[in-house]
Amino acid sequence: MKRFADLTEQEVLALAITNEEEDSRIYRDFAQGLREQYPASAKVFDEMAEEEVHHRTMLYDLYRGKFGEHLPLIRRNDVKDFIPHKSTPWLTRPLILGEARKFAEKMEDEAQRFYRKAADGARDISVRQLLLELAEAEAGHESLAHKLSEQILTDSARAKEDAASKRAFMLQYVQPGLAGLMDGSVSTLAPLFAAAFATHNTWQTFLVGIAASVGAGISMAFAEGLSDDGSLTGRGSPWIRGPVCGLMTAVGGLGHTLPYLIPHFTTATIFAVIVVVIELAVISWIRMRYMDTPFLRAAFQVVVGGALVFIAGILIGSS
Repeated sequence: MKRFADLTEQEVLALAITNEEEDSRIYRDFAQGLREQYPASAKVFDEMAEEEVHHRTMLYDLYRGKFGEHLPLIRRNDVKDFIPHKSTPWLTRPLILGEARKFAEKMEDEAQRFYRKAADGARDISVRQLLLELAEAEAGHESLAHKLSEQILTDSARAKEDAASKRAFMLQYVQPGLAGLMDGSVSTLAPLFAAAFATHNTWQTFLVGIAASVGAGISMAFAEGLSDDGSLTGRGSPWIRGPVCGLMTAVGGLGHTLPYLIPHFTTATIFAVIVVVIELAVISWIRMRYMDTPFLRAAFQVVVGGALVFIAGILIGSS
């Protein structure tokens, strides 16, 4: 790898050309990934990609006039001073709009700093002038994106995209997470309290609770992940929904299992019951916040279900 300071002007221009081509392709990928759900934002990225293509043409015209047709292959990862991209969000599906915008802002900032640093080391006046012009252009990309957003992302388009973003978040994170939390918080009550009242042994009860919580988490993760690949329902990747559902299931069960690490049976049971009440309240709040269910109705539905399972566990364990 070469240090940036050791690059020749020919290599600097070749690197700049490669960077502009790569950035334009990233913007195209962002646009392609957003086009179905966020068509207006996709058009903004298409316009930004066209701007990068224009920059590449300017650089290549100057390069060809100075150094001829041969363009050496030099990329970011060939230069020591460049920090490689730690992620490739443009390949992610479904693409998250906020992540695409943040990554694009980072790209623009890196490009601006690259051109200013390259201009400082350029001896040829025409090369230095073009590099400074491109630095200003990259600095103005924020205003360009803002201008394009104002022209393309109208209030109605923005409202539609916000609604689509909220729906995607609901389907991919909130819904499977809530299903898992409800299952873990309610379904593990019966085996946990059955074991507690059957044995009056906190450690054995803790082991039963751990087994029930982990087993339910694994089961729910596979059930959610294998039930729907998201291609028809638009619920997103099963590789995200499955782990979210499984994790929240395990969390729901572990919450009222952990108090049984307390050696005293009565104290542990009191704390476990308190945790159950908190869990049911959290579930009710999530349903109110994201499912537009009135809190009292949500609380009543959740508490009735939880109370029935809780009583069943106690009766079975005491028999």
